[in-house]
Amino acid sequence: MSDIENIKKLREVTGAGFKDCNLAIKESNGDIDKAIEILRVKGISKASKKMSRDAKEGVVVVSGNETKTSIIEVNCETDFVAKNDDFIKFVKEVSELNNQKNSNLEELKISKMQNGKTVNESLVALIAKIGEKITIGKSKTIENFKGINSHYLHTVVKDNVAKLAVLVSLETKEKSEVVKKFSKQLSMHIAASNPIALDSNQIDKHVIDKEQQLVTEELKNSGKPEEIAKKISLGKMNKFKEDNALLTQAWVMEPKKKVKDILKELSIADLKIREFYRIKIGE
Repeated sequence: MSDIENIKKLREVTGAGFKDCNLAIKESNGDIDKAIEILRVKGISKASKKMSRDAKEGVVVVSGNETKTSIIEVNCETDFVAKNDDFIKFVKEVSELNNQKNSNLEELKISKMQNGKTVNESLVALIAKIGEKITIGKSKTIENFKGINSHYLHTVVKDNVAKLAVLVSLETKEKSEVVKKFSKQLSMHIAASNPIALDSNQIDKHVIDKEQQLVTEELKNSGKPEEIAKKISLGKMNKFKEDNALLTQAWVMEPKKKVKDILKELSIADLKIREFYRIKIGE
């Protein structure tokens, strides 16, 4: 096989550029396998330099079904790369593997992809080929055998790939169209309203403490009497909890009602919101 044919084959296998393939073929004396190893080492070197940069763009991908659904975030540096065909192909396959591995990222990284390489190895090769930092971010898998899962994608890039995605898990024996419609609407509500907990009691104590500190500082500088300041502080904290807990948020599609009111109006005795998860690129 001529050097040109070897270079062509090496490019097809690795996705590396002509110049890199040409040098690798010469260094390996025409041995394709050795040339692949040479490029891999160079790719790792290139990738490690790029990993110090910021990756604030990317996509969120959803995989699975109504019983088991997974969501995963893959970040890159630019929106241009987030729409690249090689990047999209990679994230879609990683999403399917993530669903199989129940969002265990350590297991995911050593899982074999269709190309015979692990996710980690494929990630390094993609970084070397595309020339940007690429990282796997947050992920979540929700299994639900007592109801249904639903999801919503916003700013869709392609198929199950988007810039914002929400998972919702409902508990109920009923799987009617009414329940499915509510589940989808609830996903859309969460996408828009970004609740941080299901109810106010589940809001993280550190979040509450930080907000209380900000409110206290604000009122300290207002010059109001202590007793009045305490009442205002209590009111502000109650409003903060109400606005950030899903059940007490104003329902996006009918703001005069709260989410818990809509849930009650459905009159489905065993219907409960089990959990939800939201990822938005850039947040």
